[in-house]
Amino acid sequence: MRSVFANPQLRRIELAFAGFNAAEWGVWIAMLVYAYRHGGSLAAGLVALAQLLPSGVFAPFTATLSDRHSPARVLALGYAAQALTMGATALALAFSGPPLLAYTLAACATIAVTVTRPTQAVIVPSLVRGVDELTAVNVVSGWIESLSVFVAPVAAGALIAASGPAAVFGVMAVLTAAATVLTMDLHGPAPACEVEHSLSQALSVVGEVRRDPAARLLISLLGAQCVIIGALDVLFVVLAIRVLGLGGGGAGYLNGAFGLGGVIGIFATVRLVGRARLGPPLMAATLVWAAAFLALGLWPTVLGAFALLALAGSARTLLDVAIRTLLQRTVSSDLLARVFGLLEVLDSAGLAVGSVLAPALVALLGPSAAIAGLAAIFPLLLLITGHQLRDIDVHADVPVVEVALLRSLPLFAALGAPMLEGLARGSRMLELAAGDCLIREGEVGDCYYAIVDGTLDVTRASQPIRVVGRGDGVGEIALLAGVRRTATVTARTQARLLVIASDRFLEVVTQHPVSARVGDDLVRERLPPVQPAGA
Repeated sequence: MRSVFANPQLRRIELAFAGFNAAEWGVWIAMLVYAYRHGGSLAAGLVALAQLLPSGVFAPFTATLSDRHSPARVLALGYAAQALTMGATALALAFSGPPLLAYTLAACATIAVTVTRPTQAVIVPSLVRGVDELTAVNVVSGWIESLSVFVAPVAAGALIAASGPAAVFGVMAVLTAAATVLTMDLHGPAPACEVEHSLSQALSVVGEVRRDPAARLLISLLGAQCVIIGALDVLFVVLAIRVLGLGGGGAGYLNGAFGLGGVIGIFATVRLVGRARLGPPLMAATLVWAAAFLALGLWPTVLGAFALLALAGSARTLLDVAIRTLLQRTVSSDLLARVFGLLEVLDSAGLAVGSVLAPALVALLGPSAAIAGLAAIFPLLLLITGHQLRDIDVHADVPVVEVALLRSLPLFAALGAPMLEGLARGSRMLELAAGDCLIREGEVGDCYYAIVDGTLDVTRASQPIRVVGRGDGVGEIALLAGVRRTATVTARTQARLLVIASDRFLEVVTQHPVSARVGDDLVRERLPPVQPAGA
């Protein structure tokens, strides 16, 4: 926090981002509550669909605006568009304008929201003054997003209970207007000189997935999960108002409980790291998920709802991470980035489908039975596809040795399963004979090395510094501090090392709070201001 707020440009970026996250969650819940009050669950579902579809269509285009125009200007104008559309929606709601007008304005606000994240990702690297600041801003951004999942829905619920949905839109319009002021004169990078867009290349991943049965199944399961989440957004409103009698504000509180459970569930995912088989925890998470919603549907009480939704949120996190990890183990590395890009599109589509499915379930079964029925979808899918899923789990490419080694290093010990296994799969093995020079003092650093076996000597100016062996790593200081190699590393015995490219190393270490903190400590310890030491 000190590092970010010491840089005036980063301070303004992060304060604006905090307001943005609050607004994104708050207006979504407020509009669903408003739609439900005017047309029941069907209206809420259709309004959710009306907001998701345009944003999904426009997202690929808004994401590239910073390639053609000044990213700093695009970010400020994006916030301004959000403030104007949210403010106009607040006025439409406050003065009882036609519901269609409010829905249209809210959809415009949702489209404007799609500008922020990709544009900010372009700007931030140009504003930092070193790797430590890049690490810090990534960490703080992660905190903001994680806390927003819980805090923003609760705050929206309180505003709805006190003054109604119009108050939520009004407050969020003020927050995004403040974000506009904060970002209007940032010193961002110039737009890209040349941008190439190939629709056929972007869509080629669809054909690749269709030809890969394992990827097709896992992506389908993730898509089904998004459908369920989309349905829950609407069902939370129905549950709060119609079943539990909590009023419109209760929808925010229920969302907050589910989000809090998801944050808590992150700790359970540590158990997935290095596991050769993910089928058992995946099945266990599915059973917990189903049991929580089944109990909520059969015996809905206020206290029970909050507890069960927190439990379901935790199970959902474990379920999501397990499936994504299996996908990462299965799909070839050159296809993986495009597959996860396809998932971003499917997420929006799944949420849209779920928002339409929920009113149909409520109309056919009633609110409680709809929730219980929703609980059965995922266990049924796993029952149908269980044999295929088990086969994928057994034959998945799991770099067990590499994962175990990286897990033992403080830099990577706290990484989640997908990130750690992805890092291991993207590495390569290097063999050294006794006497071979691995790193030479003064060279440009391009890799990090984790020692699998053997012993190596670390020297500076021909003076011994330390001896390293299995469970140690070398080469991180040049990458983290942005300097040339600070020492020479030579194999004392025959050695094997895991080689991780600098770009992948920095991407992982700087974006994870614990790894970033360990990296900063290593730089301070081994790179004193006057006499650098270490490698």
